Amino acid sequence: QVQLVESGGGSVQAGGSLRLSCVASGFTVIYRCMGWFRQAPGKEREGVARIWTGGYIYYADSVKGRFTISQDSAKNTVYLQMNSLKPEDTAMYYCAAKSGLCDRNPSQYDYWGQGTRVTVSS
Repeated sequence: QVQLVESGGGSVQAGGSLRLSCVASGFTVIYRCMGWFRQAPGKEREGVARIWTGGYIYYADSVKGRFTISQDSAKNTVYLQMNSLKPEDTAMYYCAAKSGLCDRNPSQYDYWGQGTRVTVSS
């Protein structure tokens, strides 16, 4: 059974850091495109970062230089290190997986976690 379980969200002040984790079961993360998406209240879900073992890494312009996506094959886990957090980073963060190449469209992802909430106060 495929499952993605996120953790690591919380409430921080602006300038702080959080590390989100996404533990996968039922498949191997290094053989899939793994993405982090976020959705703020009243807004559409947006891609934050994506990684594919073939050497592809993508970051949204809004998080470049502040967020880092990585994966640990031994733990079958994908991480999102978030530094210099801003109030506009406040959202529910979701981990997702898809077969084949990465895609910017959330609807192309096959599996989703339940989400972890990040709140950044000014």
